[in-house]
Amino acid sequence: MRIALVPLLAASLLTGVPAEASQNPSPMAQTRAFVDDSDADPANADADDPAIWVHPKNPSASVVLGTLKEGGLAAFDLQARQLQLLPAPKAPTEDAAPGRFNNVDVVGDLAVVSDRGRDRVRVYRIDPAGAAAGSRVLRDVTDPSAAPVFSASESEVDEQRTAYGLTAGRDPRTGARWVAVTRRHETRVALLRLVDKPDGTVGTAPIGAIDLPSEFRLPNGKTWSPCGEPGERPQLEGSVLDVEHRVLYTAQEDVGIWRIPVGGAGFGRPELIDKVRSFGAPQRFDEATEECVADGADPGFGGKWLVADAEGLALADGKLLASSQGDSRFVVYDRAGTPRRDFRIVAGRGTDSVEHSDGAAITTRPLGPLYPHGLLVVHDGERRPAATDPSGEELATTGFAFLRLETAVR
Repeated sequence: MRIALVPLLAASLLTGVPAEASQNPSPMAQTRAFVDDSDADPANADADDPAIWVHPKNPSASVVLGTLKEGGLAAFDLQARQLQLLPAPKAPTEDAAPGRFNNVDVVGDLAVVSDRGRDRVRVYRIDPAGAAAGSRVLRDVTDPSAAPVFSASESEVDEQRTAYGLTAGRDPRTGARWVAVTRRHETRVALLRLVDKPDGTVGTAPIGAIDLPSEFRLPNGKTWSPCGEPGERPQLEGSVLDVEHRVLYTAQEDVGIWRIPVGGAGFGRPELIDKVRSFGAPQRFDEATEECVADGADPGFGGKWLVADAEGLALADGKLLASSQGDSRFVVYDRAGTPRRDFRIVAGRGTDSVEHSDGAAITTRPLGPLYPHGLLVVHDGERRPAATDPSGEELATTGFAFLRLETAVR
């Protein structure tokens, strides 16, 4: 989900062997735990995706943003303390879905968010003075007349095949601010550009779209589709724009990682640069359990590094970081898609390990004494210890973990 034009990572990334325990980093800090529960504060807060905004004059005052789905959009300082929380929009009618913030990215002084609930791109201006003061950081500047990204009508929005994954960046050739958005339960990716309005708000204009495959021809001549609930296609979420090379990397959760050329007219020919291990394995949907189950022997056509879902992507000048959500690892690739190494994020002094991570964000800009060589922020899908309700029932908790970049990506 990220964009970064940053210095080359260290040569030890090129070892090409799985990470040993001594190579597994621990968080420097972590946000408070968020609870996906209607009685929590904020209600139904489920952390998902981070982004990093670097303060132009005072890097120590840089800000990390994080989506909390129905809980809204949060801003944190570099010690992971919450500075601000903006709620997601309420449902426009009693029968409609409320706002639900899925992914966030930063381009210039704008934070751009995919609103999965209402199928919009939301835009927030970042205030450097507010960030330096540790107070109000974000201001909503979304064009109130913004159209849905994918849906043809408001009634179609409520079917929830809506804006899902998101990444943003500025085209160095034209200055256009691109936003790439994936669609929930579909294989479509849309390319938009941000448009400044006379009233100071920011809207979007479509550039193009591409539909990635939902069926794949295997080496044995058979056709294979990833298993899913009836009517749902293998969706994409984690994405990152490499604007320097005009490329979009996007992760199709049950398939693998795609590399797609990007230009002012839209998308070029996609290339599948790595596959999840279960690629090609026959499965069927069990209606009794509402789960996918094995339906035959695995022919072994999958990759070796990613365990589905393939999730968050982050880029650091030629090195691509991907979340292997199924086994809570992170894999580092070169630009061509060759895996170089992997690692896990383990518990540290006063910090939790990271499991089932969704989104990730990287900057290698020095951010003061806490992060002198850059920052990696990742979603933690299982914050421990979990919260409990008044009856003692365990509630799922999530959050974001902050790591010194040199300890994670060496």
